[in-house]
Amino acid sequence: MEKLPINCEQTTNQLTDWLSNQLPDAERVSLEAHLAQCPACQAEADSTRQLWQLMGNLPTPEPSPMARVRFQAMLDTYKETVTTEQENPFNQLLTKLRQLWAPQYTLRLAYSLVLLSVGLAGGYWLNHANSPTVAYKQQIDTLSTQVQEMRQMMMLSLLENPSASERLRAVSYTEDINQVDGKVVEALLTTLNNDDNVNVRLVTLEALAKLANNARVREGLVQSITQQESPLVQSALADVMVKLQEKRSVKPLRQLLRDDNLNHLVKGKIEQSIRDLS
Repeated sequence: MEKLPINCEQTTNQLTDWLSNQLPDAERVSLEAHLAQCPACQAEADSTRQLWQLMGNLPTPEPSPMARVRFQAMLDTYKETVTTEQENPFNQLLTKLRQLWAPQYTLRLAYSLVLLSVGLAGGYWLNHANSPTVAYKQQIDTLSTQVQEMRQMMMLSLLENPSASERLRAVSYTEDINQVDGKVVEALLTTLNNDDNVNVRLVTLEALAKLANNARVREGLVQSITQQESPLVQSALADVMVKLQEKRSVKPLRQLLRDDNLNHLVKGKIEQSIRDLS
């Protein structure tokens, strides 16, 4: 049976499949026959083809250097939640009750209550916008300060958790803290230098790099170079030093090169970093 001619709307809907060579032969013949007779659809086809060509010339985005780390961290978290044998319901109940009274869960509950208070105060202030607002604004400012303090407390508490996934969660809280104080900086630097999980150290390095406008953070990152034994962390630190153009890192990087056990790939990375910084 001969296929009926197609109209302009059908042609427009099929242009994408036509340009990607996914249109069946019969439909392709009908579409091309229509294009030969319709200047408007021909112009639409030319415009769409140019767009496709421009999209084809766009560079393929490279995955973030931390993508693998985050994936590994998620995998580690999953492994921690999987047990080799299923606990009986009574043991599960006891575990849940113990968790509820653990310090980090208590802090989370308090943090949630503070956030709820901020929301209620904000709603009350908006509903009474025509009345004197100074007191309400002061209350909201006070509660916002308390939220920041609670975030810092939660972060410091979770950094001491034996679970790597909880320590990763703690590091992520730095993104929600507006002003990082000395305690948080020192806690992050300690984690970078001493945590036994490479993924935690790498994510901590990423968080510290975002705080590099802090003089103590930059100093701590430079001092951390010679304390790292993981090739992944050594390489990531070298990248951070180049990104920050931290000239003080050249000396400890050269010191690291004198390590006979240094990974040869990391050695090449550090040598290039020194050239970039010199």
